[in-house]
Amino acid sequence: MPAKINVKAMRQKLGMTQEEFAIRYGLTLARVRDWEQGRSAPDGAARAYLRVIEKEPEAVDRALAVA
Repeated sequence: MPAKINVKAMRQKLGMTQEEFAIRYGLTLARVRDWEQGRSAPDGAARAYLRVIEKEPEAVDRALAVA
């Protein structure tokens, strides 16, 4: 697992605004902003989740879909 994840680059690659990214993946907008602006960094669990979003966004979308 990478020690650092570029959340902004990942979000932009997915073509989402900060708000869209936060809502889709169950994150707070404030947290996404903090990560992108370097005020804080994702902890280990968040880095793992972000890595899955980066590599398999469709799988995350399916897993989070409401039946």
